[in-house]
Amino acid sequence: MSLPYPRRQKQLVSLVHRLGLDELSELRWDLLDLALTHASASPTANYEQLEFVGDAVVKLAAATFLLKTYPQLKVGDFTAIRSILVSDRNLATIADQYDFDRYLVVGGSAAADSNGRESRLADSFEAVLAALYLSSQNLDLIHPWLDPLFQASAEKILADPARNNYKAALQTLTQSKQKLLPQYRSREISPVHGDPERFEAEVWLQDQCLGVGRGRSIKAAEQAAAQIAFIQLSEPQPLPQPLSES
Repeated sequence: MSLPYPRRQKQLVSLVHRLGLDELSELRWDLLDLALTHASASPTANYEQLEFVGDAVVKLAAATFLLKTYPQLKVGDFTAIRSILVSDRNLATIADQYDFDRYLVVGGSAAADSNGRESRLADSFEAVLAALYLSSQNLDLIHPWLDPLFQASAEKILADPARNNYKAALQTLTQSKQKLLPQYRSREISPVHGDPERFEAEVWLQDQCLGVGRGRSIKAAEQAAAQIAFIQLSEPQPLPQPLSES
């Protein structure tokens, strides 16, 4: 297999060391180079196929981490937590911690597209996991550095009564308390694709608006509105004050 040119090799070695991986003999450098090449830089030699494999690898890594670390959890909790761990937002956040922007080769037009940055980081992160998995045919090059990051995220999720899914949590809450389902009213407020506040959503219970949220998608806006409503309804209500004697 051909190795990347010396300057690129030095970049990749820097990233591998940042991941805490010192044993490099089995690493497929050609795959790692490919995993960090965007389609805008090379239409034929890029991370798209590796990202396809990496999508499965990251789910497997998250599943085995959860089973090992939290064996007492139910399968439903595993599913809910894993969906957050492997979300584009979480993967992009991890990639950001390792400065993937420094190593990702991107063409000029894509580099100027700030709205696509999260997706690029998440996709390249999955591709890197695929490169590591295919190098060793197991998760040994992944678990040592990724598990601690997964654990930090999982602890935050477990401390959140809504598990970051406020729509589901709100629905459960209103059904148990009032036997009613919340209703959502959404609209586009910005024509700019990728605008983090492109959509606005209101959540209603009967004739009362409980929250208004915004997001880059209708789903994100509804989650933001549901979070406001859930927190509001979950707060303990003040006890009535006794009447003062005249």
